[in-house]
Amino acid sequence: MRALAASLGFAAALMFAASPATAEPVRTAVSDPAQYVNPFVGTKPGGPDFGHGGGAGNTFPGADAPFGMMQWSPDTVTHQHGGYHYDDNRIKGFSLTHLSGPGCSDFGNIPFMPTLGTTPVSNYTFSHAGESASPGYYSVTFNNGLRTELTTTTRSGMARFTYPAGQRASLSVDAAKAFNAASGTITIGTNTLSGYTDSGGFCGAGNRYRLYFHAVFDTPFATSGVAGADGKVDESRKSITGDSAGSVPQPQKGADTRKGPAITSDVTPLAASAFVSFNATTVTARVGISFVSLEGAQANLNAEQGARSFEEIRTGTRNAWNNLLGRINVSGGTDAQLRTLYTGLYHSLLHPNVFSDVDGRYMGFDKQVHSVPSGRVQYANFSGWDVYRSQVALIALIAPAEAADIAQSAINQAVYGGYFDRWTVANGGTGVMNGDPVSIIVSTMHAFGATNFDAADGLRRIVAGVNDVRQRPGWLQYNQYGYVPIGLPDVWGSASTTLEYTSADFAISQLAARLGDGATAENFLRRAQNWRNIFESGNKYLQPRNTDTTFPSFSPTQQNEFVEGNGGQYAWMVPYNHRGLFDAMGGNATVVSRLDSFFTELNAGPTKNMAYLGNEPTLNTPWAYAYAGVPYKTQDVVRRALTSLFKPLPEGIVGNDDLGQMSSWAVWAALGMYPQAPGRAELVLASPQFPSITISRGNGKTITITAPNASDSAKYVQSLRVNGQNSTRAWLPESFVANGGTLDFTLGTSPNTSWGSAPADAPPSFDVGPATPRTGAIVGLANKCADADPSQTANGAMVRLWDCNGSPAQQWTLASDGTIRAAGRCMDVASSKRDNGTKVQLWDCNGTGAQQWWPRPNGSLVNPPSGRCLDVPNSNPANGTQLQIYDCNATGAQNWRLP
Repeated sequence: MRALAASLGFAAALMFAASPATAEPVRTAVSDPAQYVNPFVGTKPGGPDFGHGGGAGNTFPGADAPFGMMQWSPDTVTHQHGGYHYDDNRIKGFSLTHLSGPGCSDFGNIPFMPTLGTTPVSNYTFSHAGESASPGYYSVTFNNGLRTELTTTTRSGMARFTYPAGQRASLSVDAAKAFNAASGTITIGTNTLSGYTDSGGFCGAGNRYRLYFHAVFDTPFATSGVAGADGKVDESRKSITGDSAGSVPQPQKGADTRKGPAITSDVTPLAASAFVSFNATTVTARVGISFVSLEGAQANLNAEQGARSFEEIRTGTRNAWNNLLGRINVSGGTDAQLRTLYTGLYHSLLHPNVFSDVDGRYMGFDKQVHSVPSGRVQYANFSGWDVYRSQVALIALIAPAEAADIAQSAINQAVYGGYFDRWTVANGGTGVMNGDPVSIIVSTMHAFGATNFDAADGLRRIVAGVNDVRQRPGWLQYNQYGYVPIGLPDVWGSASTTLEYTSADFAISQLAARLGDGATAENFLRRAQNWRNIFESGNKYLQPRNTDTTFPSFSPTQQNEFVEGNGGQYAWMVPYNHRGLFDAMGGNATVVSRLDSFFTELNAGPTKNMAYLGNEPTLNTPWAYAYAGVPYKTQDVVRRALTSLFKPLPEGIVGNDDLGQMSSWAVWAALGMYPQAPGRAELVLASPQFPSITISRGNGKTITITAPNASDSAKYVQSLRVNGQNSTRAWLPESFVANGGTLDFTLGTSPNTSWGSAPADAPPSFDVGPATPRTGAIVGLANKCADADPSQTANGAMVRLWDCNGSPAQQWTLASDGTIRAAGRCMDVASSKRDNGTKVQLWDCNGTGAQQWWPRPNGSLVNPPSGRCLDVPNSNPANGTQLQIYDCNATGAQNWRLP
């Protein structure tokens, strides 16, 4: 991002991947969008604690550059996972690294604590009246008059401490303190502090990282010494090594990892600390960090700051934020709407974090140092389970050059770690949460035009990883049964994990298709329909399933076998094939009634069969209405969720922001569009919140949206013109995202129930049958036909071999959902069995895997859940021989000519 780097006064490509397109002028309706960012949003609980990390956003208010390596922020005694709790008036230090919105704690490394007097302190009190924060800047004046100001570049920061006159100006810097257990070493020079810290343990996992730091002060130390756990300063020593147990309790890895939102943390001030004092009332500290080496920290500091003043750095970073925030420019709207939008966008662009030094070196997952090519950047901290849903698409929409580096960074993690981990911190995996989210991240970014990375290598590694227990716990059973069964010790939430894997399989199929690998694309598209294998056709829910294919007792409100949600909330998690799901549920009318009940509450938590929009699993559901012919209900629910669950206040986020995922949902909602299908770039439409929006994509393409009547009440689409042409479609194609264009909405306060209601107006679903169904005979052994026994009219009628006669019983339709139909019913594997010899019958179409058939090039018809082929028993060509499934063997008994 050359323009961004230049705006900070850095050498080209020091901060971000070089991209000439990023120098394009941004047409700003809001000339200084940073003014609308409130970094305190999310630092106070805004919703109930449902046991998934608390009801706060868990954000931090400190100074940060876009995707910055350093996040210099205050830490309160009462700890939330971002380090700061708005309702506490005690700050115990200003640490250099943070995560924004996680459900567990990590980082909080190397706290700086300015002090009055000759001994260290645990904390000082403050009031919010003496505190301020904006993009790239934070300041607070303690109640004792001591003021701290912080600003950052990408890999470095600058602090300015202003001490009251007449008191001893001191400072402690602890190299062995972090939110989790840490150890470290610090060395004191005449006006420098340097060293490293080791920490990790996100969500109780075993990840470890080493962070180096180098601090240079503008005035020599008047006194200096070290202090350990006893708090006593020893001025005869100029270095110390120590360790600490961490300031917050460690959770256990597993299903309860994201509990315990706010606690009183350890305020013991020191573990391995330098304690220095100054003969000055104003002191500045320049600090560089690196995950590679001390020399890297020094080089990062020198390259990114040089001799620039505090104000110059602060201004440069604010300009960097405005450059990126300004990619979404709006006019009109209320102050609250603007603050919600730009604060959400700000939080969406804090992570992942630049992880490579200015010279391109970074620490790999193999604990070895590697280098990115010139002009490229390695990123770290992937909240995979969370951000794959919409945050990565938002980055790719407005910053495709950075997104391409992020995608390559994910691949590099797999190159040196051996697999794609679900949740990574620094240069290590944690295994936290479930699913296979990085496969979706890479595919989605590619779909949104972030293609400047080695996608072919990524695809190869992703495909290999689906058979790696580290990447996909339960993969063997998933491949064997077509679902993850109950009872696997290494799987958290069998039903949820099945659905996560199907979404990942779909994304893999789309990446393969874009790369021209048709066989892989088809294979994974078939695997993506494995949701049908846990669809129970009686109650029409997606349910946990036993290894013997039976379904245990089930309640939509059960959380067992689901992850951070319940059965009712996961019932909608087929975002790439709502059409198939809705048909299986009984059709649009049934679905709309269920959705209406579901949205009786918007953030009901996991104990009710209603929406839980304070957490990720139901974020796609408001957009599902558009697939059922009632997009006006999407317009209503999206706007209600945006205005009631997101506010520009400290309590303005009702659940963990999860490294920008929840905030990105709010941004998409304000734009009136959403990337529903993983690995695709179509956008499902709601309605824009602002009268005018210009999205500058950073690659020369622009999307312009006008909606003159837009307001929180005028949320219903009356009509739409796309690139000047009338449109009734409730979605935008991938080509629109790729090429840019114009959207002109007419909005009103009452729904237009006809707009977008036709089946042709629904967003696309992606199934496995022919787009245009085909009807005719299925001819097999001895040139005889598959025949639906016309003498049996009830469910269970045999599907048999018979002389071809052109009768309706032999007119089979290959439907778009992968079923084969005759006489108004579907070809079905009896009782969903998987065994050789299981009979094939006719049964009411029910959306289950027992009715899925995959035509293969060799003429076989495979039933994917069983992996077995439609077969004539014993190759018996006699009329009336009932067909079965059997191990695929390429014999004439399994060769079928289709319509």
